[in-house]
Amino acid sequence: MVVVDDEQIRDLNRDYLQRDKPTNVISFAMQEGDGAGLNPEILGDVVISADTAARDAAEAGVSFESELYFLLLHGILHLLGYDHERGTEEQARIMEEREREIFAMLAEEFLNG
Repeated sequence: MVVVDDEQIRDLNRDYLQRDKPTNVISFAMQEGDGAGLNPEILGDVVISADTAARDAAEAGVSFESELYFLLLHGILHLLGYDHERGTEEQARIMEEREREIFAMLAEEFLNG
């Protein structure tokens, strides 16, 4: 996981996803594109904008730490093949369900202890 600011994630979002704006999290799968399969044990990279995460946390009324855990989980699910943007509504629902289920376990273990 790499934590960056809005300017850095905007550059990545523009250069790799053709979206010229900051976002909260971007995942780069090692099993896609050039070099796919070179090391099947490495899923890829998750890049999180601390600036956007802080705004999202304040808006949702949750801690910054909680938001970071959630975004890391979201990014990892993308690396595992879950997709809420390019897939069907059913695939988005399944991803959100897994997200809620796993985040509840993480929150209980790491955020409430």
